[in-house]
Amino acid sequence: MNTTGTALPGHQVVSREDWLEARKAHLAEEKEFTRLRDELSRRRRELPWVKVDKEYVFDGPDGRETLDELFAGRSQLIVYHFMLAPGWGEGCSGCSFLVDHVDGTLPHLEHHDVSLVVVSRAPLPELEAFKKRMGWGFKWVSSNGSDFNYDYRVSFTKDELAEGEVSYNYRMLKLSGEDQPGISVFYKDEAGEVFHTYSSYERGGDLLIGTYNYLDLTPKGRNESSPMDWMRLHDSYDD
Repeated sequence: MNTTGTALPGHQVVSREDWLEARKAHLAEEKEFTRLRDELSRRRRELPWVKVDKEYVFDGPDGRETLDELFAGRSQLIVYHFMLAPGWGEGCSGCSFLVDHVDGTLPHLEHHDVSLVVVSRAPLPELEAFKKRMGWGFKWVSSNGSDFNYDYRVSFTKDELAEGEVSYNYRMLKLSGEDQPGISVFYKDEAGEVFHTYSSYERGGDLLIGTYNYLDLTPKGRNESSPMDWMRLHDSYDD
């Protein structure tokens, strides 16, 4: 390519013809990435399942509900494990960033046989207060008093943390906090039996953050030195 100027420091500015040549080459890479992503998703759907034999009960806006009832008549359930422990006062900013993208997608999920519920350990009044502050409409239930968060490896007891490493994201890690983010997916068959089909942690939630997908299109990209270091609760940006 012939450089005819500069824009961002060190970046090439070229003719339209040279730009088109580079764009077509990158398009081939994008298409390959799309094919790989589709194949990875297909293989995800083929993962084995685990039958859920334990009964979990949650506190929610509709009263006490079991995991089975959270499906709300649908066969598929996505649970987002939101970091809000008892007494925190406000939720994790990263989790808040992710669930800012939930409400708009709910009608589409619900009309495609998928329910989505957010779960945290904080008591229901604390969840509802923060939900009202943020203006969210999705269903948020409390697992307070339940083993749910612990069994799906997003919460850890003080004793577990004191022992050193705990099992998180399918490996042993030393963590400083009792709660971590995650996503768990479940399926309910026609006989009413519930199965755990998938869980993802850490950056597995990136796919659900539409803002990141927009930023990835821009010249500066995510423009962060560490994940979400620039991001704030949506009512807390200093203008």
